Amino acid sequence: MGLFLRKRKSAEILEDILTTVVAQADKNEKKIENNISSSKSLFIGSQSKAGTVVNETTAMQTSAVYACVKVISESIASLPLHVYQRLTKGSELAHEHHLYNLLHYSPNSEMTSYTFRQTMMTHLLLWGNAYSQIVRNGAGKVIELYPLLPDRMKIHRDDSDGKLYYTYYRGFNERGKQRSNDSYTIFKSDDILHIKGISYDGVYGLSPIAIARNPIGMAIATEEFGSSFFANGATPSGVLEHPDTVRKPEDVRIAWDNLLKGSHNSNKVVVLEDGLQYKAISIPPEDAQFLQTRKFQLAEIARIFGVPLHMIGDLEKSSFNNIEQQALGYLKYTINPWVNCWEQEMHKSIILNSEKGKYFIKFNVDGLMRGAYKERMEGYSVGIQNGFMSPNEVRSLEEMNPIENPAGDRYFVNGNSIGIEDIGIQWQKKSE
Repeated sequence: MGLFLRKRKSAEILEDILTTVVAQADKNEKKIENNISSSKSLFIGSQSKAGTVVNETTAMQTSAVYACVKVISESIASLPLHVYQRLTKGSELAHEHHLYNLLHYSPNSEMTSYTFRQTMMTHLLLWGNAYSQIVRNGAGKVIELYPLLPDRMKIHRDDSDGKLYYTYYRGFNERGKQRSNDSYTIFKSDDILHIKGISYDGVYGLSPIAIARNPIGMAIATEEFGSSFFANGATPSGVLEHPDTVRKPEDVRIAWDNLLKGSHNSNKVVVLEDGLQYKAISIPPEDAQFLQTRKFQLAEIARIFGVPLHMIGDLEKSSFNNIEQQALGYLKYTINPWVNCWEQEMHKSIILNSEKGKYFIKFNVDGLMRGAYKERMEGYSVGIQNGFMSPNEVRSLEEMNPIENPAGDRYFVNGNSIGIEDIGIQWQKKSE
């Protein structure tokens, strides 16, 4: 991480310009942070009402959160990402544009486009913000994009010019110790690609983990309860009663634990001597509705992220009839809003101002909407017969070689359709 920060030429240029900004930000840091980042405190891990500590790390250890983040981040990362040039009529792929290879193949020397977008989307889903350093050449063109960790970033608005500045703290040194707050880099807003989720102020995105810490905390608590239950075997916790005085009660407890603790000791037969009796005092999992609680929390977390249950492994309420509709709903209401967010932030931050009316960036979501082979062929047939698709356009969508004949690029219309105003004209001509 430190390597690309040191490589960046623009940091040297900014050093003199932003010296006063650093002093001003340090002087007024509390006031500025309270003004523009009222939701910043939500990023800090806090205790849920279930008694569990919820932060980005503990949340990802919950299977439902991990599955939702994995599904959405992989969906965004797998979509083809292209740069297009606007034409007088329509648009075309801008293969020669300097951003095309950067976005479609590799945004930096260390990552593929897939890895970059999956990482950024993971940050966005956990912290509500995804930051990337924009490295430009002398002409101002973007040559590299590097993800930055959201929990090390602070945003300040300078009182003198009213502009936003991004302070990135470099975190830990080579020995794993926290560096001082003096170890940071300040970026202008033009040097940061900031993709944010739902927000109160339009500057900081809200962390879904922080906002939903109670339902996530409940899921963590139920998992911890289940792990503890099976670690202690099938015998519930309880008390051992003896009619007389026990001289060494600790030895009795240790012997009991050694005999029954652990799932491998479940269902063992225990012989109690000298009037010793066991009385269970805990609530059995079925009485506490343990399984129902886990299922409900799974649905609750899926609802937070907008992921259909069947996509994270719960097929209880899914069928062949509704899975396709759920998948289309996922694309329309979950993926499409994120796609629009990405496209607009990239258009604002990395396309030159002189090119904004000529070029645009767009994800291709057709891959997620592809149906079964029979459905695709029926759709292509309708397109060709109604004259809005040519055979070669269909072959291109199916990644097939074009027909080496002019007919492959022609458009055809079924001749049986006529306008309502033309009905009977042929009979009128015959009578004349």
